[in-house]
Amino acid sequence: MPTIASWDQFYEEAEKLFTEDPANVRYMVKYRHVAGTLVLKVTNDVVTLRYETDQAQDVKKVEKLHNLAFRITTSSKAEDSLPPPEPKRQNTKSK
Repeated sequence: MPTIASWDQFYEEAEKLFTEDPANVRYMVKYRHVAGTLVLKVTNDVVTLRYETDQAQDVKKVEKLHNLAFRITTSSKAEDSLPPPEPKRQNTKSK
């Protein structure tokens, strides 16, 4: 699987995957202390995106990707497809 060298390109492609089908997209974060590398992967089992860096300041980018995934997977569009909650029953027993 090829590694995308540009963070901006990786982020744009990851955003496309998340918006197309948020239920089937997942991402992985891997840090190797020995090599000092951080690897991010985003996949939907058909397309796999990979970004690798050895820069400490790029950790903020992980937070940006996490926020994107959280925002899209918990958006109101996903809530619209859920059935409405059942109303709570009132206790009708009298003493």
